[in-house]
Amino acid sequence: MPIKRRSKVLVEFNMSSLTDIVFLLLIFFMLTSSFVAPNAIKLLLPKASAPTIARQTVTVSIDADRRFFVDNQPVAKEQLEGAIAAKLSGEENESIVVYADKSVPVEDFVHIWKIGKKLGVKTLLAAKPE
Repeated sequence: MPIKRRSKVLVEFNMSSLTDIVFLLLIFFMLTSSFVAPNAIKLLLPKASAPTIARQTVTVSIDADRRFFVDNQPVAKEQLEGAIAAKLSGEENESIVVYADKSVPVEDFVHIWKIGKKLGVKTLLAAKPE
């Protein structure tokens, strides 16, 4: 009489194949996420809730009619660079603070920013506190 063997089903679960799949998926998503990164410009915008303390060497004001004033003296847009350079004393940490009406286009601020960059000084945009 032959002896019958019972075949038992193993209840164990082998995790090695599942771990391989998880690691492959992890590598795939890590590689593809680096290709999807957008080319965005990161800006650090000033907050108007706290006052910024800066040495105001030269103040440039722009009113709603796009007239320029350097230290409250009217100046033509073409003569801005000369007027700002004349007001700078050559000390360290000098800055140009721009007070612009909110209806003024950004290109006017960029024009003053370029002048500041050419003269080697910081250009700040003043904001009204909240």
